[in-house]
Amino acid sequence: GCDSSLNLTSQKATDAVDNIFRSLRDIARARMHMKQFNSIHNAGSNTHQASGSFFSLCASYKPLLKQIVEEICNPERPDPVDIEHMSSGLTDLLKTGFSMFMKVNRPHPGDHPLLIIFMVGGVTVSEVKMVKDLVATRKPGTQVKTIPKV
Repeated sequence: GCDSSLNLTSQKATDAVDNIFRSLRDIARARMHMKQFNSIHNAGSNTHQASGSFFSLCASYKPLLKQIVEEICNPERPDPVDIEHMSSGLTDLLKTGFSMFMKVNRPHPGDHPLLIIFMVGGVTVSEVKMVKDLVATRKPGTQVKTIPKV
């Protein structure tokens, strides 16, 4: 709500910061029900850093996008806890309906040779590279499509 620094007031700055923190709290609340993807923070441990002989006792950051792609490309293929398959056609709907009566495995997100990830708000170039590198090493042969933000 401020088009130049000349119009900036203390109240406008306070309102902007309050809005940022309100948005962060809303994001945290939206992910509270998740069991697997509820945090991007890993508690600290005595791990060796790859860049040298430095030992880290502090926490580390693991991006949500990286967690999701690692789960999709997991070779042990457990049923994803926080990722849900959405039925798209009549055949899928029938399978879903029969799954109530019989043991039918839900499709795994990594079953298809084409992976489309849509991120609200877009992604950075480094995130696109991270996704392509993870998929190439963990699930070769899977095609990743990036769609530029319009």
